[in-house]
Amino acid sequence: MSNHPQKTKHKHYMQTAVFFIGLIIWFLPTPDGLSDQAWGLFAIFISAIIAVIINAMPILTSAIIASAITVLTGTMTASQAYSGFGESFILLIIVAFLIARGVIKSGLGKRIAFLIIRKFGKSSLGLSYSIIAADMFISPAFPSNTARSGVLFPIVNALASDSGSNVADGTRKKLGSFLMMSSMAGLTLSSTLWLTAMAANPAGAKMAAEYGIDITYGSWTLAASLPVIILFFLVPWVLYKIYPPEIKYTPDAPQIAQDALNTMGKFSKNELIMATTFIVMVFLWIMSGNLGLDKTAIAFLGLAVLMLSNIFTADDLKNEGNALGTLIWFAILYAMSVHLDKFGFMDWLGGGISTFIEGYSWPLVYVGLTVSYVLIHYLFVSQTAHMLALFSVFLGVGINAGVPPEMMALILLFATNFNAIITPQGSSANVIYSGSGYILAKEIYKIGGIITFVNTFVFLTIGTAWMMIVI
Repeated sequence: MSNHPQKTKHKHYMQTAVFFIGLIIWFLPTPDGLSDQAWGLFAIFISAIIAVIINAMPILTSAIIASAITVLTGTMTASQAYSGFGESFILLIIVAFLIARGVIKSGLGKRIAFLIIRKFGKSSLGLSYSIIAADMFISPAFPSNTARSGVLFPIVNALASDSGSNVADGTRKKLGSFLMMSSMAGLTLSSTLWLTAMAANPAGAKMAAEYGIDITYGSWTLAASLPVIILFFLVPWVLYKIYPPEIKYTPDAPQIAQDALNTMGKFSKNELIMATTFIVMVFLWIMSGNLGLDKTAIAFLGLAVLMLSNIFTADDLKNEGNALGTLIWFAILYAMSVHLDKFGFMDWLGGGISTFIEGYSWPLVYVGLTVSYVLIHYLFVSQTAHMLALFSVFLGVGINAGVPPEMMALILLFATNFNAIITPQGSSANVIYSGSGYILAKEIYKIGGIITFVNTFVFLTIGTAWMMIVI
């Protein structure tokens, strides 16, 4: 108890520091080629991010303050600042939270968790590998990593809770935090491996075609295969070392899981309803592109079935405070990021980087562009928005510097995926995991930054050498 006032005082110092950092950036002369509006929005946005990184305040608090300041200072209009709340994919994230509760409440999550533990549960590291392997197996059929995280999250959540690791009782780090971070890191690999595993991938391939670069499903997968396979074995091990679970070995877990399955017996009515609803949702998500169906509407339909079946009720909704908090902070930061691009900040930043590295040898340009492209993702709250804003700019500079065109295009498209864990808001898929309470925003900045470094290093070394052989 004696340390509490001291911690509070320290936090106040951090908050004051963030306030002055924001003021200094705000009052610095606006760089040439940039509007005062764009520079002001950058000052507010980067201050909000710094506040979370240094643990001055929670991400929800930081986002709410930032939103208020942008409107009250006239940096953004009210409609611009609140535009994120109308995005359907953000609603999809929230509905995924609610469906995950249905999976747990129905008992289906418990059954799935015990089946996985029975097969891979002798160690927490084995569970990590099995989660990422399952993701990579289903990802070719999922053009949305957000929807895919909606499938994986309930399973990971069930694995955590049925292993005695819960947020409410302070045991999140027992196992749940490690598994949540593993699954989030795994999404960066599965989305990179397959052309159809993330919505922006085909769009990027189409943009590359404007430069005469032909990226096919086969050439994409071949180029990504070796570095992704290496990272599949490397990333869980790295996480195990830098973000270890408190439970490491559970040799008795498979038998305990089998005993629990025996006790559960046959599928209950609610499990069957939940399983059927879940399978239909997954099928419709997979076919949504061909059938012209909205993914969020599919999720709402699934939730409606669960509510009609009393698997998810209005009382359950009252317990989902994390979902509401996630909706607020992500919608706010998304709107700010989008308008940084619309106000010209991203083009200005990308152009500045491009000008800086011009004149160097193509290998240096290749590395410089890739690293810059990865780091700029700190300012983006969407992988697709990042790619649409900067892919063509960076690709054009690389080609003009003599970088092999297909290699430059592929590394940038791969980076769009493998840099997604760099921040809590770096991908809409991240938000489901960070909103669970098992992992804190500041932990994602730290651990996600390390994983992004590992991904980038492997792709710039082994991955680049591999691409020079196969393309």
